[in-house]
Amino acid sequence: MTGTARGNADQTAAPTSAPTPADPAQSRFNVPDDAVLALLGSRDENLRVAEELLDADIHVRGNEVTLSGPPSDVAFAERVFAELVTLASRGQQLGPDAVRRTVAMLSAGSAESPAEVLSLDIVSRRGRTIRPKTLNQKRYVDAIDTHTVVFCIGPAGTGKTYLAMAKAVQALQSKQVNRIILTRPAVEAGERLGFLPGTLYEKIDPYLRPLYDALHDMVDPESIPRLIQAGTIEVAPLAYMRGRSLNDAFIILDEAQNTSPEQMKMFLTRLGFGSKIVVTGDVTQVDLPGGTQSGLRVVQGILDGLDDVHFSTLSSSDVVRHKLVGDIVDAYDRWSAIHENDQDQRRSGPRGQARRGR
Repeated sequence: MTGTARGNADQTAAPTSAPTPADPAQSRFNVPDDAVLALLGSRDENLRVAEELLDADIHVRGNEVTLSGPPSDVAFAERVFAELVTLASRGQQLGPDAVRRTVAMLSAGSAESPAEVLSLDIVSRRGRTIRPKTLNQKRYVDAIDTHTVVFCIGPAGTGKTYLAMAKAVQALQSKQVNRIILTRPAVEAGERLGFLPGTLYEKIDPYLRPLYDALHDMVDPESIPRLIQAGTIEVAPLAYMRGRSLNDAFIILDEAQNTSPEQMKMFLTRLGFGSKIVVTGDVTQVDLPGGTQSGLRVVQGILDGLDDVHFSTLSSSDVVRHKLVGDIVDAYDRWSAIHENDQDQRRSGPRGQARRGR
């Protein structure tokens, strides 16, 4: 790993020497007393993760941290610890995940401070604060602030819908909008509403349940029925959007890969004055009947270049579920690439050439 001099390092973490590139480097700094425990983590778990990820040698005695090793490795480790100290000094609880994400952001050459990314508060409830956990997530959140229509495309577990929901609740609490509208198409693999038991609402409920679950994390559950009854929060299938004009609302379309191009157009043209739209989906998980084109797959080519429309893309590196989920997503991507390549070769093989030659 390589690093540069620390951009926004805390004064307490300034290196004590500036060795020449040919010499081994050593940097020693003190961590504020009130940040030491948070920095090290429970049973030093944060320190152990840092030792695994960083090439510099790390020694901690009391509140003094010493880094040693090749100059570039020490410089990079300094930047990592400066960001972690900043987070800890702000009273934020640090865990191994925060250490991993700080290292990942700096390794990727991020010009933005990981401490700023990981401490951006969106909405809080009962001591729990929802924040972006990756640089791409922060850029997605920032795009929601600055654009009227935002599309977010990415695999499962990247926080597409969850962060959009948090921004919707924030907008409602700050009176930027008067209501939140949450919708998704009632399409799932191998199931049709007509064959499900119960009334229409009982049939629809399983499709909307993930939206309710996210909402319960951000709004007092006891107040949700009242807000729904008053029309302040509406959770409904996409078909219920037809013919409406939605003003002063924060509108989220989830699982948008399961819309047809016609449905996508219908939904986007519901946009009214003072409203904001966020569309989320995963184009690798389309459950539409065979032959039906996904509206999410074609919309970027249609709207590309339009002012006030933004497309955000999240990847397996932005997965915020169990670390294994990112590995699973990557494994499926590799399998899909090999499978598609095999199909292309079969189509262009001797038989295909013979047919084209006739």
